[in-house]
Formats: sequence, C-alpha cells, structure tokens
Amino acid sequence: MVGGAGAAYLSGGGMGIWEFVFTAVVTYCAFRGLDSWTFIGIAWLLHTAWDVVQHLQGNPIIPFAPGSSLGCAICDPVIALWCLRGGPSLVDHLRSRRRTPETAV
Repeated sequence: MVGGAGAAYLSGGGMGIWEFVFTAVVTYCAFRGLDSWTFIGIAWLLHTAWDVVQHLQGNPIIPFAPGSSLGCAICDPVIALWCLRGGPSLVDHLRSRRRTPETAV
C-alpha cells in the first residue's frame, strides 16, 4: 500500500523532479518494509510530510477535492504509528478488552 501511496502524486503534484526522488525513497522504504515494520512506518511518515507540502502548495492528491491531501496527512500518521508499534493485531486487542462473565466476577 505505501509503495503505491508514494507514487500517488506523480500525475501532477507540481514538485517536478522531486516527485521522482520522493517516489524512489518511499519505494526503497516499502521494499525494506518487507522485513521491517519500522520502514513501513517511516514510509507513511514521509508520505504524511509530502501530503502537507502538497496541501500547502495547493496540489491536492485528488484534483477536484481541495482538502484531500490534508485528509491524507491526518490519516497517514495513525497508520505510521501502528506500523512503528510492530503492526499489532487490532482484533486481539479488542478481544482482550472485552469482558466475559467469567472475568467480570
């Protein structure tokens, strides 16, 4: 997912050659992320920063939705934090928090 997200602005993000440099860096992090949650988290944080830059420049990720880059910049760090924690199972977390009648006593 993050490898594709890294190339999201290539269709006209307005940053010239830096679009390709950014895509190469995120692609490298995505590749390293095959063995490391940390690299996936870093890639999402890089994408967050890129979203902020694009939003400030007025080049949204979705051309007809002006706030799309800002929305992405809000969501991406949440994914990054989850990855930096090692991608823990959300299902297991919810199951452990649910109280059963046996444990409520």
